[in-house]
Amino acid sequence: MAAANAPISMKEVMTLPSIGINPQFITFTNVTMESDKYICVRETSPQNSVVIIDMNMPMQPLRRPITADSALMNPNSRILALKAQLPGTTQDHLQIFNIELKSKIKSHQMPEQVAFWKWISPKMLGMVTQSSVYHWSIEGDSEPVKMFDRTANLASNQIINYRCDPTEKWLVLIGIAPGAAERPQLVKGNMQLFSVDQQRSQALEAHAAAFAQLKVPGNENPSVLISFATKSFNAGQVTSKLHVIELGAQPGKPSFTKKQADLFFPPDFADDFPVAMQISHKYNLIYVITKLGLLFVYDLETAAAVYRNRISPDPIFLTSEASSVGGFYSINRRGQVLLATVNEATIVPFVSGQLNNLELAVNLAKRGNLPGAENLVVQRFQELFAQTKYKEAAELAAESPQGLLRTPDTVAKFQSVPVQSGQTPPLLQYFGTLLTRGKLNAFESLELSRLVVNQNKKNLLENWLAEDKLECSEELGDLVKTVDNDLALKIYIKARATPKVVAAFAERREFDKILIYSKQVGYTPDYLFLLQTILRTDPQGAVNFALMMSQMEGGCPLDYNTITDLFLQRNLIREATAFLLDVLKPNLPEHGFLQTKVLEINLVTFPNVADAILANGMFSHYDRPRIAQLCEKAGLYVRALQHYTELPDIKRVIVNTHAIEPQSLVEFFGTLSREWALECMKDLLLVNLRGNLQIIVQAAKEYCEQLGVDSCIKLFEQFKSYEGLYFFLGSYLSSSEDPDIHFKYIEAAAKTGQIKEVERVTRESNFYDAEKTKNFLMEAKLPDARPLINVCDRFGYVPDLTHYLYTNNMLRYIEGYVQKVNPANAPLVVGQLLDDECPEDFIKGLILSVRSLLPVEPLVDECEKRNRLRLLTQFLEHLVSEGSQDVHVHNALGKIIIDSNNNPEHFLTTNPYYDSKVVGKYCEKRDPTLAVVAYRRGQCDDELINVTNKNSLFKLQARYVVERMDGDLWEKVLNPENEYRRQLIDQVVSTALPESKSPEQVSAAVKAFMTADLPHELIELLEKIVLQNSAFSGNFNLQNLLILTAIKADPSRVMDYINRLDNFDGPAVGEVAVEAQLFEEAFAIFKKFNLNVQAVNVLLDNIRSIDRAVEFAFRVEEDAVWSQVAKAQLREGLVSDAIESFIRADDATEFLDVIRAAEDTDVYHDLVRYLLMVRQKVKEPKVDSELIYAYARIDRLGDIEEFILMPNVANLQTVGDRLYDDALYEAAKIIYAFISNWAKLAVTLVKLKQYQGAVDAARKANSAKTWKEVCFACVDAEEFRLAQICGLNIIVQVDDLEEVSEFYQNRGYFNELISLMESGLGLERAHMGIFTELGILYARYRPEKLMEHIKLFSTRLNIPKLIRACDEQQHWKELTYLYIQYGEFDNAATTIMNHSPEAWDHMQFKDVAVKVANVELYYKAVHFYLQEHPDLINDLLNVLALRVDHTRVVDIMRKVVLKLAYDFAGHLLLVKPYMIAVQSNNVSAVNEALNQIYIEEEDYERLRESIDMHDNFDQIGLAQKIEKHELLEMRRVAAYIYKKAGRWKQSIALSKKDNLYKDAMETASQSGDRELAEELLVYFIEQGKKECFASCLFVCYELIRPDVALELAWMNNMIDFAFPYLLQFIREYTGKVDDLVKDRIEAQNEVKAKEREEKDVIAQQNMYAQLLPLALPAPPMPGMGGPGMGGGYGPPPPMGGMGMPPMPAFGMPPMGSY
Repeated sequence: MAAANAPISMKEVMTLPSIGINPQFITFTNVTMESDKYICVRETSPQNSVVIIDMNMPMQPLRRPITADSALMNPNSRILALKAQLPGTTQDHLQIFNIELKSKIKSHQMPEQVAFWKWISPKMLGMVTQSSVYHWSIEGDSEPVKMFDRTANLASNQIINYRCDPTEKWLVLIGIAPGAAERPQLVKGNMQLFSVDQQRSQALEAHAAAFAQLKVPGNENPSVLISFATKSFNAGQVTSKLHVIELGAQPGKPSFTKKQADLFFPPDFADDFPVAMQISHKYNLIYVITKLGLLFVYDLETAAAVYRNRISPDPIFLTSEASSVGGFYSINRRGQVLLATVNEATIVPFVSGQLNNLELAVNLAKRGNLPGAENLVVQRFQELFAQTKYKEAAELAAESPQGLLRTPDTVAKFQSVPVQSGQTPPLLQYFGTLLTRGKLNAFESLELSRLVVNQNKKNLLENWLAEDKLECSEELGDLVKTVDNDLALKIYIKARATPKVVAAFAERREFDKILIYSKQVGYTPDYLFLLQTILRTDPQGAVNFALMMSQMEGGCPLDYNTITDLFLQRNLIREATAFLLDVLKPNLPEHGFLQTKVLEINLVTFPNVADAILANGMFSHYDRPRIAQLCEKAGLYVRALQHYTELPDIKRVIVNTHAIEPQSLVEFFGTLSREWALECMKDLLLVNLRGNLQIIVQAAKEYCEQLGVDSCIKLFEQFKSYEGLYFFLGSYLSSSEDPDIHFKYIEAAAKTGQIKEVERVTRESNFYDAEKTKNFLMEAKLPDARPLINVCDRFGYVPDLTHYLYTNNMLRYIEGYVQKVNPANAPLVVGQLLDDECPEDFIKGLILSVRSLLPVEPLVDECEKRNRLRLLTQFLEHLVSEGSQDVHVHNALGKIIIDSNNNPEHFLTTNPYYDSKVVGKYCEKRDPTLAVVAYRRGQCDDELINVTNKNSLFKLQARYVVERMDGDLWEKVLNPENEYRRQLIDQVVSTALPESKSPEQVSAAVKAFMTADLPHELIELLEKIVLQNSAFSGNFNLQNLLILTAIKADPSRVMDYINRLDNFDGPAVGEVAVEAQLFEEAFAIFKKFNLNVQAVNVLLDNIRSIDRAVEFAFRVEEDAVWSQVAKAQLREGLVSDAIESFIRADDATEFLDVIRAAEDTDVYHDLVRYLLMVRQKVKEPKVDSELIYAYARIDRLGDIEEFILMPNVANLQTVGDRLYDDALYEAAKIIYAFISNWAKLAVTLVKLKQYQGAVDAARKANSAKTWKEVCFACVDAEEFRLAQICGLNIIVQVDDLEEVSEFYQNRGYFNELISLMESGLGLERAHMGIFTELGILYARYRPEKLMEHIKLFSTRLNIPKLIRACDEQQHWKELTYLYIQYGEFDNAATTIMNHSPEAWDHMQFKDVAVKVANVELYYKAVHFYLQEHPDLINDLLNVLALRVDHTRVVDIMRKVVLKLAYDFAGHLLLVKPYMIAVQSNNVSAVNEALNQIYIEEEDYERLRESIDMHDNFDQIGLAQKIEKHELLEMRRVAAYIYKKAGRWKQSIALSKKDNLYKDAMETASQSGDRELAEELLVYFIEQGKKECFASCLFVCYELIRPDVALELAWMNNMIDFAFPYLLQFIREYTGKVDDLVKDRIEAQNEVKAKEREEKDVIAQQNMYAQLLPLALPAPPMPGMGGPGMGGGYGPPPPMGGMGMPPMPAFGMPPMGSY
């Protein structure tokens, strides 16, 4: 069936590879298509990404780098769902993203892996796990909800689809599984249907399913249907069915009857099965799509088959509904995205014609509003009408496709039916049926409304209009207007009868709605008339209307100025102002005139309104000078100032301060320039200094930064206005750091009497010039001295202040300053008063008045500097009596006591409060001993040392140092740089320490001597303390210290001290002696304290005398001592002696070292004794293992066998390996046999040359490595029988095969190896490697067996490996065979051509040649056959004809020079049969070569045939080549070529030259050139060819002008020959005139018939309006007859094609009859 006539049309929308999708990702797991909007492709290379294809822009894919296991696009919006498995788990992580907003919507981690998921709705995801099905909504924060568990029939199924019905009450899950064992290639389909309401599942067999909704007649609610397709194999039969059933039938309502139909699969598709099903809700069609691309189309209501065809040559794996067009999308494995849609123009004719299912055709047409069933519908309507089945006829008319029957004729037909009493009129039945089906058209609405209006049932019209059942029109509105204006307005609006709507709004005075409606419909009313009309009655409404006009899109239809003038003409100033204020809000430059106008009219009439407008600042483009003048006249001086731009105008207005608000005036100054502002301020001060000062000050405060502070100060100073200066600077002072500003403010405040402000500023400010301010205040002599006090106190001018106050007799302020302001400065005041010779009584009283608040130290300093310290005696004693502990008080009192020599020692020793350092310093020059007392009391070390050194008081110094016990002090006095160190040491040794009874003091002194590194002095000191029976003679620490010091300083005394002293730390001192290398002393100490181990260690490690150590060990007989001796002997290599000592010590701890040493010195006999001792103490694997090894080394094999039978912990495997490595094979054999290590036993037996036993052991071990070792050993020993036994167990392992083969070959045992491999062929575990290796061996050593082996075992060979071997050994025939078997046809062909003597076989080569992939080999084969087998080249080329470039083949034939003596044409002749066979391809080179051969052979018939059928060659070149050929037919061919090439003149000339007149005439006729035809006529006349002249007239009939023909005939007496032409010409022209007349008459008849028909319709309408329809006959209906389905063709045109009529036998055309 032609695609254009098919009921289903297919279109390729796009191909995925064309937009960069790799074909490997076009699979079911990588591609998803959830709707007709998006395709989503998941790529994993070259990087992980997701490609989103918008079907509206398929060539602009969106690629994002995303890693996921699955990706789904939402059916409606740009929302992407992603699924990825968490690494190392079986859990899936789900995420949903909004791509447009670039945000994550939701995410969830599923506890089990999701096997399949799908969008079941735009808001819901369905997810299928291995056990259950979940739903997950993308709204809110909800998690996936479990819906149901999978049934058993879906276990181990691959889930391919999951769907839900529109109500989400029914769910279906589809899976596929391998087919039955009897027919596994037929995939089995399983389905699980689940009811949400009933919570029940049903398991069915199905491959594809889909839900649909269908309205069953008699049931207003749609029924839910499920359609599913299945293909099953039962009892040897394949059954394919489509089922349609209803789900959840509604009780008491008509239900859908279950339908089923067969799916007919062609024989070639016996194993095909459905993979998808889509239902077109637009046409109610079921689409069933199979895997191999078959499409089945069924009707949903009847399950009737509609269409079947193959829509894709490649497997289809994905489909999606295309809801907008009623079709579906499908994607195949090639990446084609196909769109299947209903061919609306052909499906109904197809169903009615091809399927002969008229009922289905009509239903499809009605359902989908499709064409093609018009005749059927009309015929059925007439039949029902004739049978008076008016209800059925009305329903048919209402449902007629494309409104075929909903015409005025149908209405008239129902009107003509007589009304039976008691029955509903057919017309009303018709209208009622239309109303239930939908909306009436305009004519039907008008007719029905007439009936309703006549019956005064307006409410029906309102209901129908509300339900949108009527199509509104202007005529309908006019009809309804007679009964209801509001309803008519609604109809006018719906009908877009704009003038009628505007008129209706105007009648209702709803002018605002006019604008809204006009804007909506694009209508332009007379706005000026409307505005004038409103102004007469409603001025405010006019304002609103004008404002609405101003807001219209495209601008106001009336000029704003015109609208304003309309308001002003009626003196509506407020309304005009309101309008202008609203429309002028944008403040545009072009509205400057209107802005000026609105301000003018209000300044003249309502100044306050104008002021408010200006205050808002909404205008900026009006005439400012004009407005400024009007503001000044209206008394709006501030506005005038704001608008004037000239300084004189501003000065004139600004002086009216009585009428200007001060704040506004101040703000105005901010708008002026600095110069103008200062000028205006001067004028205001000149006019009224006192009255305007406050304004000027305020302005200066506000704009001091713009005006400049200095300028403002100068302005006030110019008018000597300190008051203004005070107020101005007062506001600026807090933000200024200028000293001059602060000083001027102080000066202004002082001069204006603001003493408190002067006091405040001097107290708080940090920026004024203190010196300048102090001088000003002293000069000003203010009655209040507090400002001066503030300045002098803060900036250190206290003496100047005191002097000023004392000289000005302001003693009260002095007392106040000292007592209240700053008592800390009282010493300075006292000092200045002393300098000013103030009386002492006043000073004393002043000091006593302050008392404890007075700082004593500076006061003492001030008095001491002036030598008036005694002045303070009374004050200090008073403080002490009050309990003062102030150090300065007591220092001063002490100084007074020392000067008066009033028992100073008592004061220095008893007073705890004075500063020893200060008082001691005061005493140094007066009495050094008093200074020592003071320093000792305060522990002033440095000062005491200095004063004692200076005055040689070393005894006092020594006593002090010993008593202090301070390490730093000792370090300082014992410093070698101290020149008095010796004197101090003498006093310490002779006096201070002997006097001391404190151990701490002695210890500190000893430590100090040690720290100072004075060992000799320390020994001297310690001998005096320890050895001379002092209180410290038996002191443990001192004895230790004495010995240690002697070790360090005088080793010769150590032994004497060791013998004389007993109470010291022997171990510690002994270690110190060892460190000091006093080994004998150390040995004596350890021996004295019975530390035998330490003593023997000294002998061994330090004195290094093993003999003395052995002697000492025999004396003490201690195990620990013997252990140390043994270790030393072991270190010295005396292994036997060491072992003996270890045995004496019964010490097993060092067995590892002993074993190592014994092995090194080979004393295994002694080692056995030692290990037997050790074994009794420890259970160590090392000990038992070494004992076995030692037995083996001394050849005690019997002891080994006895030992391993006893309990032991030896590591026998390790021992055996060690024995094997050391070639102790007999001992190793015992061990390996005992532990059953057959592998090691086998190799051990090999070493012992016990090959049979080795083979037996290898058999037990059954290890490849063991087999190899035994095998190789047997081969080396030429035990080939045993070697073969081993080899057969090796070669079954692929990895070891080559090693065995190489071993045999390296030793030259080729025959034995081949025998081994041949034996291996029969093994059950024989693998490809054995066959391959045997083939390689045959290739190398037995080539005569190679081909037979290859042919027998070609399927079990590793062909690439054998290919390399054959190539190396140059077995070309076998190599070719292998290449062919492996599919390497390129290499096979190359091998055959390169080694043809051995490898070439023609039949074989042909088979290979057609399978090669490299195109170049085709041409290499052509060269090969030309050189070696030219007789068979055509046979080869015929095989390669479909693959080679024919042009290149011809070029090869042209270029190759054969050794045979062929000429150039002979080369081409060689392949002539081939070129004839391929000439149908119309290749230029082939055509030219064959044409050349035909020319050489003078075969003009074949040449002409070649030219006719194949035009791809150099036509002109060929024609030029043969136009002078000696053979006439060749020249005729040249003329023919010129004719085909359009070179008409050359063709005609050549034909005339050879007298081929017929050819010349035909060429002229075909040229279409009138001049050529007429020239040919002239030529025939000149040549006297009258018959040719007559023939040319008819051959060139369309080209020759009649007048030219007649003129030539008449002038040359050939009228008789021209007369037949003339008759034909007259007959043709009379026929044309007849046709024109006939067409004109038919057109006039059609116009008249149309006029009559219009009159009849009007007459019928008028009669109906008069309610007299019953008397009218039925209007004539167009007949059902007409042309049939098929029709013949009309007669052919009078003239033939190409301008020439068909020629009769005698060359004359047939004549028409009159």
